[in-house]
Amino acid sequence: MSMIQCISPVDGSVYAERPALTPNEATAVVERARKAQKNWARRPLEERVQLVLKGVARLNEMVDEVVPELAWMMGRPVRYGGEFKGFNERSNYVAAVAAEALAPIEIESSSAFTRRITREPHGVVFVIAPWNYPYMTAINTIAPALMAGNTVILKHAAQTLLVGERMVRAFVEAGMPEDVFQNVFLDHATSEELIAAGAFDFINFTGSVAGGRAVERAAAGTFTGLGLELGGKDPGYVMEDADLDAAVDTLMDGATYNSGQCCCGIERIYVHESLYDAFVEKSVAWVSNYKLGNPLDKETTLGPMANARFAKTVREQVADAVARGARALIDPGLFPQDDGGAYLMPQVLVDVDHSMDFMREETFGPAVGIMKVGSDAEALELMNDCKYGLTVSLWTKDEERAARLGAGLETGTVFMNRCDYLDPALVWTGVKETGRGGSLSVLGFHNLTRPKSYHFKKA
Repeated sequence: MSMIQCISPVDGSVYAERPALTPNEATAVVERARKAQKNWARRPLEERVQLVLKGVARLNEMVDEVVPELAWMMGRPVRYGGEFKGFNERSNYVAAVAAEALAPIEIESSSAFTRRITREPHGVVFVIAPWNYPYMTAINTIAPALMAGNTVILKHAAQTLLVGERMVRAFVEAGMPEDVFQNVFLDHATSEELIAAGAFDFINFTGSVAGGRAVERAAAGTFTGLGLELGGKDPGYVMEDADLDAAVDTLMDGATYNSGQCCCGIERIYVHESLYDAFVEKSVAWVSNYKLGNPLDKETTLGPMANARFAKTVREQVADAVARGARALIDPGLFPQDDGGAYLMPQVLVDVDHSMDFMREETFGPAVGIMKVGSDAEALELMNDCKYGLTVSLWTKDEERAARLGAGLETGTVFMNRCDYLDPALVWTGVKETGRGGSLSVLGFHNLTRPKSYHFKKA
């Protein structure tokens, strides 16, 4: 029997393990979901919406279990609580717009013709969720998929092994039929076998570019719809008219919160030469105030990375950049807890350039590079000099200037004077190797349904 384990970054112990389903067992799960889907879709929309919201409310009641579990599984300090604010915000928003998003588009209703376009659920939706924000990223697809009349099968990352189990338990206890929303423990081979067999009608994967490619390869020739939310190397650009203190506070938080393990975290910053020195000085002071330590300690503000191998990647990128001429500005003496393993100190690098992987490849850790620029044109070229495109954070008081820059940016979202946030009213999407498709907003419902046209000629 194959076992899937969660190795805790807190102390390296096996925090949880579950047996992986065999291919036959996994196929039976899909068959139950498919059998349940038609009846689920026949329920009134408002009933489906309310059952999802009841599941969300029930999960909120589990806060005392969820928060320490997250600390043990992926290292986020308990002082920050769970992910309930964003989890609830996203669930409530899609619930509020579900009727609008799924309403028929009436083209004509006359004595001669009735013409309309409706939205129908795909059927069985497979959600492959990541560990960095395990509840919020999963609910992005789960809530609208269920509301739209799909059944959902959730496979969570091994690093956050208990999250899917916890979510399904909450939803079932709140009244969701068991086969409508199911959690599975699968190894990669069985997952790929199911995908290649066309077991699912839509697949949403959030994770690495390599993982996205594996999903695409497995699905090749099946014509299964895919949503792929992959890597990022999100930039910030601080213009000469920016609010300096606000920019430092927000961008440094965006670069280091959750130990830098954020899909839309800030990984590189370009600062106008007139503010550069002050920005760097204030950023170093800001980052130096972190307290690295055990995430179960309420005084800890920066926990370990989710896995020692993730921290290894960050250390290697930083070391390579320094070897190529970059300067590391954060004093290691402030962070004696850095153990060379999962516990990793934050870092700010200057004298960086785009010959370094640190400024081009995804780092996904609490380290950020800062470069001086002289113009919008230079900043635009550097921000686009990347194979990813999820979000960009622009810092200026001039909205028209930000919009002009935004039009030239190769990205899914353009922020002005904020970063590292997912607005559920706006579609969450990316370009280039960041992926394809989009979640949340009205458009997120469109990705989780298919259109059907009606053209009736009246006698």
